[in-house]
Amino acid sequence: MQILDSMQAAMGKLPARDARQVPQVQFLDSVSGKNYKRFTIKMLVAESEHITAYLYIPSGKSKKYPAMLALHETSPIGKQSVDGQDKNKNLAYARELAERGYVVIAPDYPSFGDSKDYDFAADRYESATMKGIFNHIRCVDFLVSRKDVNAHQIGVIGHSLGGHNAIFVSAFDSRLKVVVTSSGWTLFDFYNIGPASQKYGGRLGPWAQDRYMPLLRTKYNLDPEKTPFDFDEVIAAIAPRAFFSNSPLKDSNFDVKGVKKGIENVSPVYRLLGATDHLQARYPDSGHDFPDQVRFEAYQFIDTILKK
Repeated sequence: MQILDSMQAAMGKLPARDARQVPQVQFLDSVSGKNYKRFTIKMLVAESEHITAYLYIPSGKSKKYPAMLALHETSPIGKQSVDGQDKNKNLAYARELAERGYVVIAPDYPSFGDSKDYDFAADRYESATMKGIFNHIRCVDFLVSRKDVNAHQIGVIGHSLGGHNAIFVSAFDSRLKVVVTSSGWTLFDFYNIGPASQKYGGRLGPWAQDRYMPLLRTKYNLDPEKTPFDFDEVIAAIAPRAFFSNSPLKDSNFDVKGVKKGIENVSPVYRLLGATDHLQARYPDSGHDFPDQVRFEAYQFIDTILKK
């Protein structure tokens, strides 16, 4: 698909993998929670490439559960934040989904959590974004391989950093049937120019850090007009699969005007595919957050797709 080629022009190529080769996993520890058991696992996603993740297994008696990939925000503690161990308790969606009866996997993104010392210069990827996509696809490979997971009922959720990575991985992996992104995107022309943009040299400067897409600087000169993809195109590539966006009115990073424009642009695609109910957006009166009401609406949306 052309949009995937355009994304790879900015992110680097997605490495080949054998999806039939189940990632090797070590179980490091476990704790019991409300209606689930949480394991810390170490996964070999490719030769000499390991990631650490939380794996939540519900305590029920179902033979097969729906499953979710839960991607964390920009927090030094990585996966621990989606378990509710950070100060913002509105971001404990991995734990909350496990309590609702989902198998959940929550990996660390490079440079966070157990991967805090990740060396971007030493890996085989042209961007950390593509490294994240590869890791997250391998997490889905692992979920699909589990006997307690329904391979046709898998989705992804994320906030901020996790919000746009949820969008990115879903474009490349059609096994993800529902996408929930919270405070994770706006059209590039609407990305807020604030202290971060000024620090990194322009509107797209923050996107060109080592932990994102450096090619936006070295190849495209931080010029939105030259950047080969935008978020509405990526969402169109996800259609007609289910897509839910939490986009607060007072988000200091992702201007809600760009979200509304992006939803407007992609709506005809969902309409053409007969899936208008699969495109949902909420605009709470809050800052860069995932408020309770919208978060639980997102869970209900996930339920309608994965618990049919």
